[in-house]
Amino acid sequence: MTADPERAAIFCDVDGTLAPIVRRPEDAHVPEETSRLLGRLARRYGCVACVSGRSVADVRRLVGVGGVAYAGSHGAELLEPGSTTPRVVEAFKSWEKQVKGFVAERDTPELRSMRIRIEDKGPIMTFHWRGAPDEDRARTHLEGLAQEAETAGLAIHWGRKVLEIRPPVPVDKGQAVRDLVLSSGARTALFGGDDVTDLDAFAALTALVEEGTLDQGVRVGVRSDEGPPEILEQADLVVDGIEGFQRVLTELDAA
Repeated sequence: MTADPERAAIFCDVDGTLAPIVRRPEDAHVPEETSRLLGRLARRYGCVACVSGRSVADVRRLVGVGGVAYAGSHGAELLEPGSTTPRVVEAFKSWEKQVKGFVAERDTPELRSMRIRIEDKGPIMTFHWRGAPDEDRARTHLEGLAQEAETAGLAIHWGRKVLEIRPPVPVDKGQAVRDLVLSSGARTALFGGDDVTDLDAFAALTALVEEGTLDQGVRVGVRSDEGPPEILEQADLVVDGIEGFQRVLTELDAA
């Protein structure tokens, strides 16, 4: 990674990796020191990117660094450094009205009474139940809603006390990582993540090395109480929480 930084890429999940997990996603923040680190790394390394399930606009606001790339909506959106308008997978975007309509019909008084919150991510709509008075009841209610979504031809994804309703169009963080590696010409790459969707990025690094596109891929698993065990099992390096991943970035900056 550090021997030839101009041909190295650093990819970071955001929530749970750069920013602490919080009850309300709009209250999340990336520590100022981490943002400064990313800015310095972007000036030395061939590609630095934040890869998130949030919309590009939201993750750009959260991280606040102009010199890095942003892949949002699990890879459906890509904002390159210096650009003001993200590239969007049109097939994914075309389902936005149907996804929003499905969720709007289920934004009921019962849902609100359980303190289930809805987050608008553009073509992706997310139900959050972290901190609900009865989290088990909220989860059970959303399991029924998830079945309805699949019956309606939509895709679902379960995360850390979140349920996403998505367009039925294949996108994932792994595809975003692959696209960024190919466009940057990187020969080594690192990805840090803590949740299920980050496993796709881990798999992409493995495949890129096996194909010979990358000489080395480093998978950094960020340990957390709620994270899936596969993150730690598949990681080349395991760190504790956002503080541990910040130390990884610090070492890359100092090398």
